Order: sequence, then structure tokens, then C-alpha cells
Amino acid sequence: MMNQAQLLAQMKRMQSEMARAQEELAATMVTGTAGGGSVTVEMTCDQRLNAVKIAPAAVDPQDVETLEDLITVAVNDALRKSTEESSRRMSAVTGGLRIPGLT
Repeated sequence: MMNQAQLLAQMKRMQSEMARAQEELAATMVTGTAGGGSVTVEMTCDQRLNAVKIAPAAVDPQDVETLEDLITVAVNDALRKSTEESSRRMSAVTGGLRIPGLT
């Protein structure tokens, strides 16, 4: 059984590891795509949008709605990937513990 000093030391280690993981996630990029790559979105795993790339063929002034849909799909794809990567890394730090707001 752990005493309070050991528990506190373990919590401080976990806090340090979580801070490092969050820094790594901020530097890790994921790419979301739609329309066979006609729209590409780059996002960090702390969910900051870095770039949106649109192929010229995807731009049709007569059909703006399709382009809007492609952008939405690409952003959601990137968000899903960043969330999965964040959950995977944080789970590794917390040992699978479900800590609200972190996993």
C-alpha cells in the first residue's frame, strides 16, 4: 500500500508526463481529407487548424454547397483523427484511467 508521499510523487510524475504529452500533441499534425483528396485539412492534435488546401477542380462557382460540404467532411475527419491520437497518448500516460477532461 502506498503512503501519501509515494502517492504525491506518483501524481507529480503523471502530471509531468501529461504536460509533455500535451506538448507533443500540439506539435503532432493529422490530415483530414474529402472528395478523394480534393479538400485537405491539416490540424494539430490539440485541434488547431493549420491549413486548408482546395484543389482547383473542387471550385465550381455554380456549386458552392458541394465545396462547403467537402470542407466540413475534411475538418470532421481531422478532428476525429486528432481526438483518437490524443486519447491514445493520454491513455498511455494515465495507464488507462478515465480522468474527466483528459481522455
